[in-house]
Amino acid sequence: MYVFLSIFILIASILLILIVLVQNSKGGGLASGFSSSNQIMGVRKTTDFLEKATWGLAAAVVVLCVVITTFIPRHELNAPQQSEIQQQVNEAVTVDPNLMSPDFGTAQPDAAPVEE
Repeated sequence: MYVFLSIFILIASILLILIVLVQNSKGGGLASGFSSSNQIMGVRKTTDFLEKATWGLAAAVVVLCVVITTFIPRHELNAPQQSEIQQQVNEAVTVDPNLMSPDFGTAQPDAAPVEE
């Protein structure tokens, strides 16, 4: 179900992008190409359709995004909750109790004085 809704959101988003690109920011858009008012849908009907399609697709994307959160796959529900970063840090770092504090050179032997 998660994959189906994801594909549906993707298709609705692409259609929304295409419809917005067809519209003109000043109200002409696709309807400005029709010079005669005797067309099948008419100039006003075309802009009304594009505006309703824009709002409808935008609402569909928002609703589907909210609905899809219930279908997010969750793995290992009984496992203790730990982030992947914390798991990687725990696996990569091994702590030696003898090296808990830095030496700052105190473990190095004293250097012999240089004679000239």
